[in-house]
Amino acid sequence: MKKHLILIGMPASGKSTIGVMAAKFLGLDFIDTDILIQRAAGCTLPAIIKARGLDGFLDFEGEIVSKTLPGLPSVIATGGSVIYRDAAMRHLKSIGTVIYLKLSCKNLKKRLHALEERGVVIGGGMSFEELYAERIPLYEAYADAAIEEDGKDTHEILRELARIYEHM
Repeated sequence: MKKHLILIGMPASGKSTIGVMAAKFLGLDFIDTDILIQRAAGCTLPAIIKARGLDGFLDFEGEIVSKTLPGLPSVIATGGSVIYRDAAMRHLKSIGTVIYLKLSCKNLKKRLHALEERGVVIGGGMSFEELYAERIPLYEAYADAAIEEDGKDTHEILRELARIYEHM
C-alpha cells in the first residue's frame, strides 16, 4: 500500500487548500513542498526563481521533492512545476498515489492573480494559456487518478479524495 496522497496540478487548482482539508478529513499529516523549498533556500519562491533562473529553480525543486520522505501517512501538496522533473515525479509515485486536481483554464484564471508574486514558473513571453496547454499532458501522464474540479464544491472533491485513499 502506498501511504501518501500526492496532489499535482496547476497553480491555483487548490493543492494546498484542498490538501490541508483532506489531511484533516482523513486524519493524515500535511506537507507542502513549496514550504519545504522555501525553508531549504531561506527565501521565497519568487526570490529563488530570481536568483537561480527558471531551470535552476526547477532543478532545486526536483532535488528537494526527491528527498521528501514523510514518515507518517500524509497528504503532499506539490508546486505546479514539479512535473518538469521526471526524477522527482518518479520518487513521488514510488511513495504515494498521485492525484491530478484538474480545473479549466478559464476557472484557474479567475483564481490566479500576480503570477510572479506566487512564484509560478513560466517562461518569458509565455501566456497563461500556453503554460496550461504545456503542462496538462504532463499532469495527465504522471497522475494515477484525476479529480475534475469544475462544477464541484470542496466537499465533493474531499469525498473523491477519500474514496481514492480508501482504495490505495
